[in-house]
Parts: sequence; structure tokens; C-alpha cells
Amino acid sequence: MLREVHVGEVVFGGGRPLALIAGPCVMEDEASTLAIARRLRELGQATGVGVVFKASFDKANRTSVEAYRGPGLQEGLRILGRVKAEFGLPLLTDIHETSQVDAAAEIVDILQIPAFLCRQTDLLVAAGRSGRVVNVKKGQFLAPWDMAHAVNKIATTGNREVLLTERGTTFGYNNLVVDMRAPVIMRELGCPVIFDATHAVQLPGGAGDSSGGQRQYVAALSRAAVATGIDGLFWEVHPCPDQARCDGPNSLPLSELPAMLEEIRAIDALVKRRAKVC
Repeated sequence: MLREVHVGEVVFGGGRPLALIAGPCVMEDEASTLAIARRLRELGQATGVGVVFKASFDKANRTSVEAYRGPGLQEGLRILGRVKAEFGLPLLTDIHETSQVDAAAEIVDILQIPAFLCRQTDLLVAAGRSGRVVNVKKGQFLAPWDMAHAVNKIATTGNREVLLTERGTTFGYNNLVVDMRAPVIMRELGCPVIFDATHAVQLPGGAGDSSGGQRQYVAALSRAAVATGIDGLFWEVHPCPDQARCDGPNSLPLSELPAMLEEIRAIDALVKRRAKVC
């Protein structure tokens, strides 16, 4: 049985029901961040799905130097602190530099290593030493079995609370493709595996000075990934994705989540029930 990773009351792995990591790509302002968190808490309460709230204080890899990046470390962590205090949701945020680790670890439950930084040894080790759960996104340029190196780097700190996230593989220019073998292969490394369905439909740099996306395929890819037996889904969500300041084309409207989760939970239950029988 795959080991479990506990994040507050949310559990990833161990044959447990699917958990959800969701939130806006980047914090746009305090009011909208709190409003999204409130909706996600209500969704979790209504469905029984464990929800982790995600939001970035800085998107350091935007296509254009003029693109909105977020409120920054200090203000972003303050807002995330309000989310935890008011809604009790576990928190996830990205870190890009070792200097951000200690401050972020004081507030959030999961430190996320962005896909482009998944080979950065110092960042992985610093995240591991924090004692927090570490979620490593698989680089678009890596084979799934290469994630063993990231896991091993974190393990040198004694921290084995690791999640791995699949988010697609570079396929030519401005496009990604998802190999549904990848989540299965990464689970063989002994870590719970998350599928980032919204970034998997991103078209990197596909809109000229920003990335495009094809959100119409998020639901189908989510269903397919859940059928492989994954432990969690990662969705970027927004009340009005077409107005989002980052990753709008591949973000989901909040209004669509209940219906999508109903289908996905049924698939998850079937797959995990059969796994227990076998």
C-alpha cells in the first residue's frame, strides 16, 4: 500500500479517496483570494473531498517581464495567513529561492517546487529541511522515472513527506502532451501522485507575450488521470477565468467544480474499490 501523506485533515495516498488542491494561479488581491477560499471550503464541506488551498505570492516564470507576478512574499503570506485563520484550509504555495523557504514554511503546509526548478538541489534540500510536506512538480522536460532524483535529494534531509505532481511533457513548440503512464510510474517511487490537469492543457508562450490554454480538455484529462489511481487533483480555479491576471485560459470556472467532482469521485471510488479487491 502506498504511504500516506497527511496535511492537516487532508490525506494523500494509502488508497484514500481523492484529495483536491485548488485555488487561483496567483493572488490578485486580498478580497478575491478570500472569496475563492470560501467557495472551496464550501465545496469540500458539501462533497466530503479534502481540499488544500493553493495560491502563489509570486509567479517568477511569467512569459513577459511586464506580466503581473503577484503581491510578493510578505504580503502574499499575510493573505494566506488570513485564509488559514478564517477558513481552516491547509495551504500550498510555490517557492522559487532558498531565501523564501523559512518564511513560507511558517505559514503554509506544503511547499511547492515549480516544474522548471525540480532539479535545483539547493531548493529541494532547503524545502526538505523545513519539515513541511514538499510537492515537486515534474518538469516538462523530464521522464517520470527521473523524479526519483528529486525524491532522493529531499530524503537526504530525513523528510519523506513528499508529493509528486504530473503536469504534462513538452511536445513540440508551445504545446504539452500527457502520458498517462507517468502517474503510474511516479507512484512506484513510493510517493502519492497528484495530477495538475489545468497546467497540462497550458500552451506555454502560446499567446505571444503570455501562455495560452485549452480548458475545455481539463475535465477529460482529469477523468483519465483519476482512472489510473492517482491520489489527488490539482486545479487552478477562478470566478471568471477570462478575466484572470495569470493562466486564465487554462483555469476552471468555480461554478463548474461541483459537477466535475461528482463524476470524478465516482471514478475514483470504483478504481480504488477494485484495487482493494485485487
